[in-house]
Amino acid sequence: MKKIYLGLGSNVGDRRATLDRGLEALNTPDLRILRVSPIYETEPQGLREQEWFLNLVAEAETSLFPRQLLQRIRRVEREFGRKRTVANGPRTLDIDILFFARSIIQSADLQVPHPRYSERRFVLAPMADLAPDWRDPQSGRSMRALLDDLQGQKVRRVETTSTP
Repeated sequence: MKKIYLGLGSNVGDRRATLDRGLEALNTPDLRILRVSPIYETEPQGLREQEWFLNLVAEAETSLFPRQLLQRIRRVEREFGRKRTVANGPRTLDIDILFFARSIIQSADLQVPHPRYSERRFVLAPMADLAPDWRDPQSGRSMRALLDDLQGQKVRRVETTSTP
């Protein structure tokens, strides 16, 4: 089993219920959700004229290979009505692979660590809550240090935790 971190976000419909149901859909014998960060409400990045997101980070263990995990995530997103029509647009459920153990993966359809996670407070704030000393395998910097250095982007903690 490999330790992974997944970022989940929603800004369409009942965002909290979608995150909870998304965690339930992911939690299977080959992908076990271990811990979940507090939930944050965050302003949209990129396309600003849309509802704010609820975001969280889940720590999990998986026996899946990275591409199998990506396929599982995309299937769950589709089950929740995700359509990739507008870049950075509204999403019922968005799931990103932030970290896959200490692996660095660079392929056409998968980049791990997630290529923009260190620029996003909506990832770093919940990640620092869950694993402040986790180190980026590329830079060696901790989540706490990356969060401390990030400027701007409005986020607010709204829930202490979600249910896995």
